[in-house]
Amino acid sequence: MKLFPRCIAAFCALAGASVVAQPSFTAPSPQPRIVERADQRQSEYLARINEVLVWRASLAHASRPESLGYAEIAAKLALRQDAARCSQRLVALLREPPNGDMFWMFPMVCISFLGRDQLSAEAQAAIRAAWRSYFPSRGDTENHWAMYYTSLYLMSELYPNEPAGSWYSGKSSAENLAESLDYLVSWMDLTTSIGQGEYNCTQYIGEYTIPMLYLATWAHDPAMRQRGRMMLDWLLAEYSENTLDGLSIGAHARTDDTQVLEKWNGLSSFYSWLLFDNCPPPDGYGGWGVFFAAVATNYDLPEVIYRIGTDRPDAALQRDLKRTRNRWRNSPVRRAPVYKTTYLKHDYAVGSDQGGLNQPSQLHSWDVTWAVPDPRSRHNTMFSLQPYSAVAALQMYYTELPGNLLPAVVRTRPSYDSPDKFLGGSPYEQVFQDLDTVVALYNITPGTRFPHVNGFFSRELVQLTEDPSGWIFAQGGRCYLAYRPLAPFEWIPTTQGDRRLYSPHLQNGTILQAASAAEFSDFGAFQRAIRALPLTMQMEPVPSVALHTLRGTELVCTYGQPPIVNGRVVDYAAWKLFEGPFLNAARDSHRLTITHGHLKRVLDFNTLTVSDSVTP
Repeated sequence: MKLFPRCIAAFCALAGASVVAQPSFTAPSPQPRIVERADQRQSEYLARINEVLVWRASLAHASRPESLGYAEIAAKLALRQDAARCSQRLVALLREPPNGDMFWMFPMVCISFLGRDQLSAEAQAAIRAAWRSYFPSRGDTENHWAMYYTSLYLMSELYPNEPAGSWYSGKSSAENLAESLDYLVSWMDLTTSIGQGEYNCTQYIGEYTIPMLYLATWAHDPAMRQRGRMMLDWLLAEYSENTLDGLSIGAHARTDDTQVLEKWNGLSSFYSWLLFDNCPPPDGYGGWGVFFAAVATNYDLPEVIYRIGTDRPDAALQRDLKRTRNRWRNSPVRRAPVYKTTYLKHDYAVGSDQGGLNQPSQLHSWDVTWAVPDPRSRHNTMFSLQPYSAVAALQMYYTELPGNLLPAVVRTRPSYDSPDKFLGGSPYEQVFQDLDTVVALYNITPGTRFPHVNGFFSRELVQLTEDPSGWIFAQGGRCYLAYRPLAPFEWIPTTQGDRRLYSPHLQNGTILQAASAAEFSDFGAFQRAIRALPLTMQMEPVPSVALHTLRGTELVCTYGQPPIVNGRVVDYAAWKLFEGPFLNAARDSHRLTITHGHLKRVLDFNTLTVSDSVTP
């Protein structure tokens, strides 16, 4: 994790450059490639870090003090520039009562540690005073608590042996440290045994990786530094296996209305650019990206994870176990298991969970994503969902009073209560994936709000054909797509130039089959192959399909029953924490094996050890 002296020297040399180059988010898209030499990978990585910091620092103008905010201060301190000016501005900022809760806490941690030998005594005193007077909310989600407790842990270590009266919490440094340690260790134990609750988030990836990087860099306790390093490897290994040319694909516990369609346009793409250099970063490097970049020289991405993100076989199947966030009511279980499947090809990727109400909002259950040369402004995806909205569902996951819940959610996530939305889970949805075939069934209760299915059809699609057989054929990039709605539908144009397949039927469903164009002589040959596949379906009493897939699998999917694959019932109880060519771990093992070709890395949280090996 520590940089070699030559790497530190190289970064310092880069940091001395005063010219602000064209930011990569406006430059031509990097093409996927594999950098074989470790020293070249490291040099290019340092250059990208420097690019982020120099760009962000350049936004601060001497004539406009307000342009020097927390992010610009962090960038300048990381570059070791303008310490006196940063100190003056920090004192001015902290004269006003802070806000932002845990989103204020972790930027302040970054500034506090980077500025230990740069900020003035007055600025450091202002920081310390703020941690006495400002009472930040702990929040109510997994990412909130990761930021909150990591921040409190590190600041309590930075100011040890101080009395309760010197902290907003009314607890001493030792008490803050003990509480934070207890939560962080319990969260790591839970994640490494039955999976993360906010899994594969496209935006919240930063809210986990940044705290873990800070622990790995600044924790005084060697065990916590090791935990931070290992969790960062764990999170980024998970991320790498769920990308296609740097784009986050498949099922997400939380994403947003932008990135569910434009797969590139979010913070996750910043990590692909920074670590793998295989897609452009989002505008402004994703905003929060600067707080990772400010400390990123302290993290060396293991080569085995780099290879998973950039060098994959043409067909890879990975299965992962996750969990829901805590359910407070309206559920017989506190945390329900989530079964994820990801199938990766060079031309496309298909990913899913089993459907259902795995999160209250921002959930994305399944999709197919196809490769494009430059993903910016492209809607290179296809999926379907039932646009569910209900206060009872929100009550399952939130603790607010019922009358406040829906308005509160809609204020921050306006699409939640919208019939034309393309984001969200439904208790009336059941999904199963076999390689690049997806069957999504919907059995909607009468009286449900928005009792219909929305299918997303991108403006990027070509050769879209409504076949008399009932299949809808299309091509995205080098991917052929066959979409079979199970009930009648109509087309509704969207404001962004896409189309929504609207099917207002309670018993409903979608079958999706993807394939590479290179597998067939032409588009017509693909259509003939799909039409020849045996398919039977019925809608009453519940949706059910029996399908022979393009890959030769016999599937029987009936709503409310486990799927049957080649005559055998799928046993979800046997689902491992990770199972596939890249990541493998048994449930409750706290031990992850990461492999690629001859490379192997084992993260063992039972012993807090990391071992690397190269097989012959």
